[in-house]
Amino acid sequence: MAAPPLMLDAETRARLWRQLVEAIETYATKLETGRVTPPLDPVQLRALLSRFDFCAPMDAFEALDFLVEGLWKFQTHTPHPRYYGLFNPAPTTMGIAGDALVAAFNPQLAAWSHSPLAIEIEQHLVRAFGARFGYDPAQTDGTFASGGMEANHTAVLTALVQAFPEFSCRGVRALAAQPVLYVSAEAHHSLLKAARLCGLGTDAVHEIAVEDSLRMNPEVLVSSIAQDRRQGFAPFMVVATAGTTNAGVIDPLAAVAEVAAREKLWLHVDAAWGGAAALVPELRPLLEGIERADSITFDAHKWLSVPMGAGIYITRHTDILDRTFRTAVTYMPREAAELDVVDPCMHSIQWSRRAIGLKVFLSLAVAGWEGYAAAIRQMVAMGALLREQLEASGWQVVNETPLPLCCFIDQRHAEGRSAAYLHAVAMKVVGSGKAWISTTRLANSLPVLRACITNYRTSADDIAALIESLEEARRQLR
Repeated sequence: MAAPPLMLDAETRARLWRQLVEAIETYATKLETGRVTPPLDPVQLRALLSRFDFCAPMDAFEALDFLVEGLWKFQTHTPHPRYYGLFNPAPTTMGIAGDALVAAFNPQLAAWSHSPLAIEIEQHLVRAFGARFGYDPAQTDGTFASGGMEANHTAVLTALVQAFPEFSCRGVRALAAQPVLYVSAEAHHSLLKAARLCGLGTDAVHEIAVEDSLRMNPEVLVSSIAQDRRQGFAPFMVVATAGTTNAGVIDPLAAVAEVAAREKLWLHVDAAWGGAAALVPELRPLLEGIERADSITFDAHKWLSVPMGAGIYITRHTDILDRTFRTAVTYMPREAAELDVVDPCMHSIQWSRRAIGLKVFLSLAVAGWEGYAAAIRQMVAMGALLREQLEASGWQVVNETPLPLCCFIDQRHAEGRSAAYLHAVAMKVVGSGKAWISTTRLANSLPVLRACITNYRTSADDIAALIESLEEARRQLR
């Protein structure tokens, strides 16, 4: 019986790799010539896939062509310079190379002895990023994660273990009072998921009102903590955000840190996107106070432009991950048991996992800190240009942030503040295929259009194209 074609022969592999590299290079160089958005037709997609019953092997080149052509047609192209969306940038060249190597070498990141280089690279990066946030590298620990959701989940777990040591073994029901944590009304909803997954329930997440600037109000935080304690709750954590998803707002980190220290609460800063400001000297003051955080979430797949996903949890408590995740097992490799090393399976939510950090390592090694600083400066400049051109065209920018994210309404249309009209504008722009923007609703209940720049390839021409698309939508809706 012939062996299954899991390892193709050398000639076929060589041809397949050439075809794959050509497809990647074509996408990298021709992407901006096509539509940003796909047709949304599930019936057509399911009909295309119906031919795949997997009963007979398919030609490798035909299968690859099918997938390449399908991804070109049926995908919102988040790497496109006119995708003004949800922190999904164009991936770096070295990030793509890193992911390709990881797919081929397939390092297993559970036991240090199985992947010592990959694991040490990740720990080196954790300390390097920690230093940028103001941590002492010698007192910095952390773990790579699938994304900000897992990193924030890790933060809630570590905060619980720090505040309630019995939680690890006995769970939430063993605690004397209901634990509660605090987030701003503009915080990411991953914190709600994290609370649910930790067994706290979403009612344990207490929202703190924001000021007119959409930043967390520290005075309201203080009064909420006091009121909750009077009512028998057990506050244990406060989460500040450095770059909110809705409006790019940075909470008053130093003031929140003062409250957390005084109230003896774990301070976590969700800096998944905005944390990259730490890499730019003139933007670093925006994050004043982040060095006082007990833990930080940072996503390299956002403003550092590596392929999805590359979340990082960083902490200045070098023992907390071990206390939170260590378990006793007999079947794991023990070759490194006597060495001063960390087995990731005892240090994080995941067990065996992909080597997430290698694409970050290659990208940072080739670009350097200054290369990233230059790229972020360019995106911030494009954000300023977008604000300027929106205002000049009669759109009112309603959020205040130095980061390149604009929330805006239409001053030239009678319904320019209504959710229905703004949604219609967004759908016209998206339906044209010329750009992708979205709508959202800020904590003050104001519906807005939202456009964010996280793509290092976005240029002044792309900004002009977005303004033109908005103008066309406005004309069609008169």
